Amino acid sequence: MTSARTGMPPRFDARDPAVVADPYPTYAALRAAGPLCRMGPGSWGVTRYADVARLVRDPRLGSEFPAAYHRMSAGDGAAGDFFGSIILYRDPPEHGRLRRLMAKAFSPALVRRLRPRIEQMVTELLAPATRTGGFDAVSDLAFPLPVMVVCALMGIPPADHERIRPYALDLSKAFAAIVPDDDRPAADRAVEWLRGYLGDILQRRRAEPGEDLLSRMLAATDDDGAMLGHDEIVDNAVFAFFAGFETTTNLIATGVAALLDHPDQLALLRSDPTLTPRAVEEFLRYDAPIQGVARLAREDLDVGERTIRAGRVLILLLGSANRDPDQFAAPDRLDITRAENPHLSFGGGIHHCLGGYLARVEAQVAFETLLRTFGTLTPAGPARRQTDGTLRSYASVPVAVRP
Repeated sequence: MTSARTGMPPRFDARDPAVVADPYPTYAALRAAGPLCRMGPGSWGVTRYADVARLVRDPRLGSEFPAAYHRMSAGDGAAGDFFGSIILYRDPPEHGRLRRLMAKAFSPALVRRLRPRIEQMVTELLAPATRTGGFDAVSDLAFPLPVMVVCALMGIPPADHERIRPYALDLSKAFAAIVPDDDRPAADRAVEWLRGYLGDILQRRRAEPGEDLLSRMLAATDDDGAMLGHDEIVDNAVFAFFAGFETTTNLIATGVAALLDHPDQLALLRSDPTLTPRAVEEFLRYDAPIQGVARLAREDLDVGERTIRAGRVLILLLGSANRDPDQFAAPDRLDITRAENPHLSFGGGIHHCLGGYLARVEAQVAFETLLRTFGTLTPAGPARRQTDGTLRSYASVPVAVRP
């Protein structure tokens, strides 16, 4: 974190190895320095809870970026093109139309009906650890579970799950703030393959609709009777893969890592499983799966004493806001009993995460089953972080267990 000259906010590099390892001391220094920090060209980071909570709902900020922005971020291939059509990067009125239609397909009632199947999936994924005495919280649970769940939601045959997993993993590379050149071919291939695969399934659903997500997206209409087009459904179904597994993967992995680092909280959760919903909310606050979201200023607006000009990019630093002591008591302490927890990890306003309810249900089931299945959970080696500063994720969290 540096400041080039007096009067200028400090500069923040989310890819700094020290920040990737632990961004929270840097966030604290940024908040103390002011409400803004400098990031990439033409972009500012917003550091404090009050400002982030306000701006995440401010209609003067949009999510629909010029095509050149996506090409700069993800390249000229399928991944860069894909971002122009998904709900994440659309503004009203198109965003409202897409969200109304997709919200019907992502209904809580559909997720609740799937809960027994999620419990079965978690049990099956943990079964080998009862014999081996250990598992990796990422590769053995946090990654495969959400992929299996989103496949079940879409009605994808279980026999195809293994084919899809590597493409789902490569798809996540496309959502880095800046996709490294080495990752761009894999991200493009993932988008192209998933578009083709889901497009084929969609054609079959037109002839034989069911109760799955794709069928619901086909059938959903807004108040004027408008329906989603074929390409819109395909691209937003591809996006659902990312939305349906990436946040949940990071939530489960960071939650397991947090409990291993705080054995007192692990013991408390084991003694009182009714705390699981609060624990999940605290994991979301304590180590937000998505650390920041980008918004485009559609008109001039003020943050602190500085005017942000139209056309500038604001990065709303959710991870920093969630540790702001002006909003949360003892914000750097993991406290699974925290009653008031208005964290911003799922964003807010019209872009509030569509998959938030699904992520909560999956995480609650995962932690309930973990503690019911194993009498002890202890680290089996050092956890390893991923290197992207936008997504707070792990590559590996080894766990030793005993029944």
